[in-house]
Formats: sequence, C-alpha cells, structure tokens
Amino acid sequence: MKKKDLSIDFCGVKCENPFFLSASPVDNCYDMCAKALDTGWGGVMFKTIGFYIADEVSPRFDNLRKENTPFIGFKNMEQIAEHPLEQNLEDIRKLKRDYPDKVIAVSIMGQNEEEWEKLAQLATEAEADMLECNFSCPQMTSHAMGSDVGQSPELVKKYCQAVKRGTSLPFLAKMTPNIGDMTVPAIASVEGGATGIAAINTVKSITGIDLDKFIGYPIVNGKSSVSGYSGKAVKPIALRFIHDMVTNDKLKDIPMSGIGGIETWEDAAEFILLGATNLQVTTSVMQYGYRIVEDMIEGLAYYMEGKGFNRLQDMVGLANKNMISAEDLDRSYIVYPEFDEEECVGCGRCYVSCYDGGHQAINWDDGNRKPVLDKEKCVGCLLCENVCPVRCISKGDIEFKKGCKPETVVL
Repeated sequence: MKKKDLSIDFCGVKCENPFFLSASPVDNCYDMCAKALDTGWGGVMFKTIGFYIADEVSPRFDNLRKENTPFIGFKNMEQIAEHPLEQNLEDIRKLKRDYPDKVIAVSIMGQNEEEWEKLAQLATEAEADMLECNFSCPQMTSHAMGSDVGQSPELVKKYCQAVKRGTSLPFLAKMTPNIGDMTVPAIASVEGGATGIAAINTVKSITGIDLDKFIGYPIVNGKSSVSGYSGKAVKPIALRFIHDMVTNDKLKDIPMSGIGGIETWEDAAEFILLGATNLQVTTSVMQYGYRIVEDMIEGLAYYMEGKGFNRLQDMVGLANKNMISAEDLDRSYIVYPEFDEEECVGCGRCYVSCYDGGHQAINWDDGNRKPVLDKEKCVGCLLCENVCPVRCISKGDIEFKKGCKPETVVL
C-alpha cells in the first residue's frame, strides 16, 4: 500500500499525524511524553500547568461497565499537574530539545488575568509550539478555575485576551461539555484571541453508589464527589459539540481539536469527518497503553486508501453536509428489518424488545424458535436490529408513502 499522508496543518503548526495525548494523567512528565512520542504520537498536550499545585485524593478513579464489556465510561478525580511549575517548564524545554520534529503543546490554567498572561509567557519561553487554555476541568477545588470558568463567556473572553498578551503562539480554548450551547463560550474565546477550539473535556458525573455504604464511587475516606466522566461513552456527546461548532457561521473556519472516547481509527475518522483536524486521547491510553496509536495510524491509512483520500485534509468535515435538522429529515419511507434465519440463534431478544419497547410487530414461532415480522404493525424503528446479540437482523425492504418518489435512497 502506498503510504498515506497523515500529516496535517493545525493552527499553523505542521503535525506528522493528528494524534496527540490530551492534557491529563497520561502526559504529566518528561518520561511519559518521551515514551509516547517514541511510539508514534504526533504530539502531546502536556498536562495542565499552573501556579496552583494539586493535592490529589486516593483513590481517584472509577469506571462504568455493562455486562461483560470492559469499561465504557471512566471517572477521573485528578486536577491539574501536581509537580512544581519550574519542574514542568524544564520538562517542556527538554521535550522540545529532544523531539524537535514533534509538537510540544502545553495546557495552562490560571486563577486570574495576571496568572493566565504569565503562564502563557512562561510556556512560550519554555519553547512550546502551542498552548491550550483549560477552561473546562470539572473537578477543580477552586471555583476560579476549570469548568465554572468555561461556562462564563465573559471570563473565557477575558482570559483569552490575557493569554494573547502573554504569547505569540497559537492557542486553543478547551471547552466544557457541562453546558447547553458550547458555541457561545467558543465564540467568546475566538473574540478574545483564541486560534482554535478543543472539545470536549469530561462530563460532570456520579458513576455509581455503593449500595451498602450509601457512598458514591470512588470512596475517599467515606465520602465522594462529582467529577469528570470520559471514555467511549462520551463520544456521542463530543461528536455533537464538534458538529455544532464547525457548522456555526462564526466558527466554521476555526481549527477544531476533537476529544472524547477516541479508542480506534474508526473513532478518529468520525471526528475528522465532522471537522476536527487534531485528535486528543487519554482514557484509551490508560486502558491499553501508548501503542494504541500504532493501530490508529495504520487503520486510518488503510481507510484513506479504500476511500481514495491521498491527504488527511481531503476528508475533513465531509459528514457535516449530511447532518440536517430533525424537521428536514425524510419521513416518507419505512425501512423494514430482514432476518437471517441461518444466523439466528432463537434467543428471542428481538421479540421481547419489540413487544415491550416497540410496536408489537414481531411474532414468535415457538416451533422453530424464530421471529416472524408483522409488516402491518412494523414502523421501521429497527430496535430489533440494535438489540440482536448476533447481528442477524439487517435493513431490508424499503417502502415509500403513496405519492413519494425519492430521487435517491441511502441506507
């Protein structure tokens, strides 16, 4: 296979590939970043530095599982970097010296305008390539930092202006998903001077409760707290926010860094097809290690080969033209399910789900232990396809309402 060009220009910075470690526990020191860069990551977003030094709790993680599935969601109670600012800055300098062809970006977080400006200046002097303003960490112990700031367009704009005074580097505003309309603070950040947007940070959550002790997880000396939720489960939320911003007239030309549940090359491709030109990863690294980037790079290259893309840029944002408002969706046709009797194991999941959660459109043949579709009752919701454990149900016949003659049909 001809080697595909996964390099991309992001905020004026050339990246050998779009895959970065996000500012998090996976890149909070020189050794971690160096190992990741040796593995093939295009860059790192060094864990958030500030004048504030975090005092962390133990334990600090929890996860959400479903049946036998490895965790689909992850709760993290860590704050920003726990190392002294001077040590972090020295690690950044050393990284850029040892990896001149990699992108060394740095996440910063201040508590007031003076701190934001000074941190931008210090990171620039440490020879960072790019900055990211963390307006979105949901577990900071000070309301002057994190997601409380990110929900205020006024503060976001003011702090971006402060960062702009402290640096000539491109910088991102990292958005909080703990908000209804992300475009509002995103626009404010651009008005304040931000070069690009990063989204999303983690979602405020309580992942579970100990039913014997009546305490949330993780339990820290008998208590718990609300904190950030990440992992595969937040990917749909992240994709929605990326789409919202890329299709907003005031943000459509602003570079986007996509974050949230990226574990595979398919996840990466989805973010790119919605308009992200940079991808940041944490939770899957915590599960599988830095080497997952090798699979993501190889898989994305094969996908590009199959689709005829020579450059990564060629596929950016292609899916947005097919995302329309709900009132504009074609409601003139029904897609009926098709059952593969050879593959069907006779579990009855489709029958139970349709009867109890759908439209009672599947009858059950007791003698053969097979589902039988009642087309008169079926509305084409395809709940049955979604619950089938062996994927023996697919999209079948299409029928249109009388008088409707579609130009094209796409399943």
